[in-house]
Amino acid sequence: MRWRASNHPGYRLLRPVMALCVLTLLSACGFQLRGVGGPTVPDEWKSMQLVSGNPNSEFSRAVFARFATNGVQWQEAGFANYRLDLGNEQFRQSNLSIGADARISEFELTMRATFKVANAEGEIIMASTTVTVVRQMENDPRNVVGTESELRLLQSEMRNELADKILRRIGFYASNLGNTAAGPTAETDTR
Repeated sequence: MRWRASNHPGYRLLRPVMALCVLTLLSACGFQLRGVGGPTVPDEWKSMQLVSGNPNSEFSRAVFARFATNGVQWQEAGFANYRLDLGNEQFRQSNLSIGADARISEFELTMRATFKVANAEGEIIMASTTVTVVRQMENDPRNVVGTESELRLLQSEMRNELADKILRRIGFYASNLGNTAAGPTAETDTR
């Protein structure tokens, strides 16, 4: 009869202990799942109106959903404490590298959007700010359908990342509003 590790009584205890050690190490280095412990806005800022030139666009819906998930209650004009003016997304695809066969082997994808925030009286309290997301994507000329599917997926992820950046910016600004005496200034986020 062969001896197996799974038959040893200590083996059953070893697996949960190892899993606990791995989770402890991950949390110690700052790792966290997306959506857990994400950006927040102060309670006063959780009453907002979303103003967009294209309210049914995928980008507007991503911003709407991301803010709602983080406790923002979308209100009609006259009922909201703040108004988020959201510009349209701007997407650009450029060639990053060319392979030995003289075909494009990699693209650079850039998505950006601008936004500003006004208070209930219509005064701009957070000046026009631009947020940008940049990604690289490999191109497979032999698999056009797969490349187009990957592009659509990346664009969706980039929209969600833009929405997260907008939420983080507003959360940071709102949290520090009382700590700064300077007025609003235009900012650009290229992270």
